[in-house]
Amino acid sequence: MFQLCVKLYEAAYTAERCGMKMIKKYQSDKPHEECGVFGIYDLDGNDVASTIYYGLFALQHRGQESCGIAVSDTGAACRVSSCKGMGLVNEVFGQDSLEALKGNIGVGHVRYSTAGSSTRENAQPLVLHYVKGTLALAHNGNLINALELKEQLAYTGAIFQTTIDSEVIAYLIARERLNCDCVEEAVALAMKKIKGAYSLIIMSPRKLIAARDPFGFRPLCIGKRDNAYVAASETCALDAIGAELVREVLPGEIVTITPEGMQSDKRMCLPKENTARCIFEYIYFARPDSRFDGVSVYQSRVLAGKCLARDSFVEADLVVGVPESGNAAALGYSMQSGISYGTAFVKNAYVGRTFISPKQKNRESSVQVKLNVLKEAVCGKRVIMIDDSIVRGTTSDRIVRMLRDAGAKEVHVRISSPPFLYPCYFGTDVPDREQLIAYKHSVDEICTMIGADSLAYLKLERLGELVEGMPHCSGCFTGSYPIEPPRENIRGDFEK
Repeated sequence: MFQLCVKLYEAAYTAERCGMKMIKKYQSDKPHEECGVFGIYDLDGNDVASTIYYGLFALQHRGQESCGIAVSDTGAACRVSSCKGMGLVNEVFGQDSLEALKGNIGVGHVRYSTAGSSTRENAQPLVLHYVKGTLALAHNGNLINALELKEQLAYTGAIFQTTIDSEVIAYLIARERLNCDCVEEAVALAMKKIKGAYSLIIMSPRKLIAARDPFGFRPLCIGKRDNAYVAASETCALDAIGAELVREVLPGEIVTITPEGMQSDKRMCLPKENTARCIFEYIYFARPDSRFDGVSVYQSRVLAGKCLARDSFVEADLVVGVPESGNAAALGYSMQSGISYGTAFVKNAYVGRTFISPKQKNRESSVQVKLNVLKEAVCGKRVIMIDDSIVRGTTSDRIVRMLRDAGAKEVHVRISSPPFLYPCYFGTDVPDREQLIAYKHSVDEICTMIGADSLAYLKLERLGELVEGMPHCSGCFTGSYPIEPPRENIRGDFEK
């Protein structure tokens, strides 16, 4: 009977993850990243909830479905309080809810789900009360052995409240903590069991821990403001609260913040040449004002545009970017080619990545709700349009058509990444190959399908230049992953 229950649980868990297909139909034709994490420990004892709020606000681009904050008072009581909900940071939190979160150590999270349904139960941080005290965990990434670990834990009595792999990590840490002297040791032992992408921020009653997977797929950095230490997914979150960057968390490193300062555990670190940062952080995910492992995201995108101009030049009157990530690449193309850079699109700042899409019978287009063309800028001109990617092609054709309807004589499309040919298993919702337009069609065929006069992608060999030669993961372009991908579908593929 118990084995039957476990099998039924596994089936429900997998079905719910894959059931995201029906939930996400309104999403645009862009890859998305799972989450943003933020943590702070104020050693002077000041409340930190409002600081976490502003840190999450700066990371809102990494997740717009749900968010949460958990804080602890490191005094004798070590009281933990939390608040989380569906929606944007400024929708979930108000003045009253922030003032109710009393504590000088805390973690925060913004979520976009690549696996696990979009429900309040799956919002983070996760807070676990167990025999050794309390843990609060925020996770960015995706495990490839989550189902296997869940089954093992279920057989030993674990009862799961969510369908996210972050809960697996939390359970493993809590269990390992029962048999070791400190929580950072438990984190190290848990890291030996989990496989995939993870940047973690963990709050125990009197410690803040930041940990990054050995490949370094997702960014994680440490900052300092006065007598408070900060950990965050991106450096832009440090800037938002006036903190100075101390350094990046190394791939495989565990950084522990205590009243005695910052300590490092590098036992899980791989040789530098074996690390594999996600290349799409530089191309699309990260905010342009962030730095990822010492490389400016903005400069990386400008360089991508320059490379496109060198390799795929075309005569034109104007270079424009599709907001926002296409803008810097468009500037780079203009700088390299000498063709004027301009603005062709006005973006609705009040429409995020999640909104109610108009029904098909309505005339309104979800693309036109987000973008509108400046007719005066493009009318009668040969336009080079720079975008960061084409996934299914369902958006690119509409944007090209909008430019033509506005009077553009020619529309030449340049993409600042190589063609997507393979799915991603490490926290990016690049779908199965059958749904990728570049898997089924040649560049010339895609050009015809989106209605462009010409189309060119960034050359694969240029990717190393964007990250100054650092090892990186480009599996979604090449099918070569730093670790063997799972045989079963663990990603919860869905339509956007």
